[in-house]
Amino acid sequence: MKKLLSILLILVMVFSFAACGGGDKESDMKITLITDKGNIDDKSFNQGAWEGVKAFAEENGMKENTDFQYIKPEEASDAGCLAAIKLAVEGGSNVIVTPGFLFEVPIYEAQTLYPEVKFILLDGAPHTADYSDYKTADNVASIMYAEEESGYLAGYAAVMDGMTNLGFMGGMAVPAVQAFGYGYLQGAEAAADELGLADGAIKVFYHYTGDFAENDKNKATAKTMYQQGAEVIFGCGGSVGKSVISAAAEAQAKTIGVDVDHRYDSETVITSATKGLGASVVSVLKSIQDGSFDTYAGKTTYFNAANDGVGLPTTVLDGSSDNAFDRFAKFDKDAYDKVFAKLADGSIKPIRTIDVANADGYATADELTKGLSLAKVTVTVR
Repeated sequence: MKKLLSILLILVMVFSFAACGGGDKESDMKITLITDKGNIDDKSFNQGAWEGVKAFAEENGMKENTDFQYIKPEEASDAGCLAAIKLAVEGGSNVIVTPGFLFEVPIYEAQTLYPEVKFILLDGAPHTADYSDYKTADNVASIMYAEEESGYLAGYAAVMDGMTNLGFMGGMAVPAVQAFGYGYLQGAEAAADELGLADGAIKVFYHYTGDFAENDKNKATAKTMYQQGAEVIFGCGGSVGKSVISAAAEAQAKTIGVDVDHRYDSETVITSATKGLGASVVSVLKSIQDGSFDTYAGKTTYFNAANDGVGLPTTVLDGSSDNAFDRFAKFDKDAYDKVFAKLADGSIKPIRTIDVANADGYATADELTKGLSLAKVTVTVR
């Protein structure tokens, strides 16, 4: 009898250990996405992240508002974001997705307050408010994107297509927006050099709006750029892109979208500098589900050209065309594949950061020219 009991006890222990799987596998996930200043239909960062959450949830038979949801902080501040995180945790969420730099400080605090919760921080790394300490705990996956590569492709495509007067309208000068803009200028420079254009042949109006809003002021700025000769404007800052599209429609000009594919929003959009927001969210959620979260946990992971994390759209999802480059006059898929391959294999390495004296991150024309080694491109900062 004792021998039988001993065997049964051993079997129970074995099955218990196997069921635990090391304690990392999450079989009962409740996911909350907390938006930043925008909404899940912002055609930008929040929307891309939410689409990733939805894709994962629907694939796994999860129900909205029961197994997954989104909430928006009452105020866009550290306190407001922490309050939203607390609300999600008290509601039973054990996986929280936070898109954007706005959550860097709140996640720094939340990762210690809620060690049982897994956080996915997109486009940011947890740090203190004074930037004196950076720490990514084992319950946090910090996901970054090589925006400079995506911006490079956009600038390269525009100039290779024959455009010589470009515009850039960024939102706030946060690292991701800066990287998009720096890459855009470098891509334009490389294309001009490849085409054998003279120094100063490419003119670029360069501007930060100081917000991520769709408003009359931003539309007026874009309108002025078009009136002064800009053929295309890269609208890089959430809903700032909507203001640019509105101005472009009136001017019968062109735009470049950001973060997600904006082709379906307007005929003015010739392409978009995209990040694999949805795909990266799905990848991390799957790692939580299957117990391999340590692939991303406690560190920063970059999604770039090498792992198809950034790029220009290469397919048309609504079936309206079989050519995602049909809004260009000359630039095509073959030309794109060649330059993308060089980014992917490291042959081209765009600069991501430069020294900027302004505390808000606004670079002068001289800082951009020297920091990015521009010669073919002449920058006018507005």
